[in-house]
Parts: sequence; structure tokens; C-alpha cells
Amino acid sequence: MSYKGGDIKKGKKLAETRAGQCHTFAKGGSNGVGPNLFGIVGRTSGTVPGFGYSKANQDAAVTWTQEVLDEYITNPKKFMPGNKMAFAGLKKEKDRADLIAFLETLTE
Repeated sequence: MSYKGGDIKKGKKLAETRAGQCHTFAKGGSNGVGPNLFGIVGRTSGTVPGFGYSKANQDAAVTWTQEVLDEYITNPKKFMPGNKMAFAGLKKEKDRADLIAFLETLTE
């Protein structure tokens, strides 16, 4: 069951259109302006090899659970002051649920 009933297909489209210019999603994918997001659910912040994280992201050491991602994606700058991500956030709860449902599929 997906996070808050999120729609995986809609989440994939949101990921591609709202995050795809900075992030990749495939296993072993390269880092871009942002880190590769494969396996993000359950991962500790600031730990993708080869990506130059902000000190704020490295020091936060949060585990990206569905709930933490939901709060972060709502307003990244408020959740983690000093992070480098130039993204205002997703204000609609349904959009966040859809995106997180897609991110949950990015596993082995």
C-alpha cells in the first residue's frame, strides 16, 4: 500500500516534471544538481556517494521515512535551513502523497 493512498503513476510524472531537471531516479544513476534518488526512502540524509551536500544536509542526519519526506517536500528550506535545494516545495498533500508513493518504488 502506498503512502496516504498516493498514485504511483501521478507521482512518477510529478517526479519527472518537478524534480527531474535536478535528480535522477534509476539505480546507479548519476548525481545531477541534486543527488540520485534511487533508494531514498529509508536512507540517511547527506549520504549519496559523490554528491556535494550542504553542511545542513550532512549534519541533519535524518532518515528519509515517508513522513519525514512529506514534511521536507512541503517546504525544504523551513525543514532544513541552509540546504542547497532550490525548490519551493509541494503544497498539495495529494501531490506529496503521489510523489512519495513513486519514491517508495525506487528500491531493489
